[in-house]
Amino acid sequence: MSVGRAVELELFTHRFEVLAAQMGELLRRTALSVNVKERLDFSCALLDSAGRLVVNAPHIPVHLGALGLCVRTVKGHLELGPGDVAVTNHPGFGGSHLPDVTVITPVWMDPSDAEPLGYVASRAHHAEIGGTRPGSMPPDARTLAEEGVVIEPRYLVRGGEGRWAEARSWLLDGPHPSRAVEENLADLAAAVAANHRGAQRLEELAAAHGRSTVARYMRLLRETAAQRMRRALSRRPPGVFRAREELDDGTPLAVTVTLAGEHAKIDFTGSGGVHQGNLNATPAIVHSVVLYVLRLLLAEELPLNEGLAEPVELLLPPGLLNPPFPADPARCPAVVGGNVETSQRLVDTLLKALGLAACSQGTMNNTLFGNERFGYYETVCGGAGAGPGFDGADAVHTHMTNTAITDPEVLEIRYPVRLERFEIRHGSGGAGRHTGGDGVCREFVFLEPMTLSVLTQHRARGPYGAAGGEPGAPGRQRLRRADGSVEELAAVDGRDVAVGDRLIMETPGGGGWGAPEAEEE
Repeated sequence: MSVGRAVELELFTHRFEVLAAQMGELLRRTALSVNVKERLDFSCALLDSAGRLVVNAPHIPVHLGALGLCVRTVKGHLELGPGDVAVTNHPGFGGSHLPDVTVITPVWMDPSDAEPLGYVASRAHHAEIGGTRPGSMPPDARTLAEEGVVIEPRYLVRGGEGRWAEARSWLLDGPHPSRAVEENLADLAAAVAANHRGAQRLEELAAAHGRSTVARYMRLLRETAAQRMRRALSRRPPGVFRAREELDDGTPLAVTVTLAGEHAKIDFTGSGGVHQGNLNATPAIVHSVVLYVLRLLLAEELPLNEGLAEPVELLLPPGLLNPPFPADPARCPAVVGGNVETSQRLVDTLLKALGLAACSQGTMNNTLFGNERFGYYETVCGGAGAGPGFDGADAVHTHMTNTAITDPEVLEIRYPVRLERFEIRHGSGGAGRHTGGDGVCREFVFLEPMTLSVLTQHRARGPYGAAGGEPGAPGRQRLRRADGSVEELAAVDGRDVAVGDRLIMETPGGGGWGAPEAEEE
């Protein structure tokens, strides 16, 4: 590539990234929910005319790697023309779990064009979208229908005309409707506005530089990503690398990574069958995990572009990581924990096979509470794994999640809880030449009766150390009732709570790297 072309590619890459970042900022400012406005649990991206991920803002990895598959599936299901906006949360159409609602807008320069210039997409986590328990992540769910409102690909806007009355009907339909319809509609409107901003910016780029030029640099960015990925793979020693991890309930996650020059094959054969609970992961989630780990392997400044996956063959047998989705949601498997927990454990498994770092906390520590008036959701930070040349960070989100946590003032004003404690869990990181990061302790007191749900991992065993390092401390959660009695909670669990009851959550520490006496590498 010539110097001039490389400079132009860098400029267009930044223009594309700014477009996605502006989408995200508008979504944050115009959304109503705490989950989007305060916790920043959303993602925005630009995709090319074929629906392949071009760039993203620095949002949530588990969302971003899945957006391309979602857009391609939806555009094959609906005829998306000028003025149309599509919406879905269905895991069988490139979705992840029902709370993550994806809004897709095609960008047309001219209605007579044979295809759109590209697509812009937003995916935001709705903290309440129905289901058998407030927060829409029921720990005891066995089917998709129990997890909330299922939205197959539909038009949210058709030819410029909004279908908001229909959207309200979807949210109130089914056996377990949403408890927060007005908040859902407000956040959907914010996503439509964010997409409109992204579409405007892409049209402006095409008007200033030419449609063919914009399309060319989208293609060149994908080709560059694929080329750099091939180069990164060729620098690693060839061979077959295997790893196995287990979910806390013993369900196996297995991977075989075959490296051969500029190509790789990632085979998840040996992983568990369809999960009887809610820890099933969709192919879109697995694709997100693989794309994220490839980006770590690359270790270069480059957007999370789908070109990274071109040199990689992915084998995904039916089962936990590729479950069936028949037409009836009551016959579909539950998936809500697959997006948040199985995704993290898959990263654990791939990092173990590739030897890139010790295990981080390997969970999002999902905490949900609510009643018929509201549902609240948060993910809680923990310890990062250490690696060659660095200690793990304390009290951070790692890998597939990248959210903030609600400020105590906002939390206590908006919800009937009091935050008693939020502090680093000193000593929970694994020992080693480089020490794993520490987890945290987080303690709530409930101020009115409600239901509580937790979806977590690494409670049975701590995150593994690597290269001789020690594992991090496993997590733990328990309820201390108002009468002083204590109930230990399992990794995936739920309870009814009363006034004065308190949740005490201790999140895992990261694994250590290297034996303490080993020389620095």
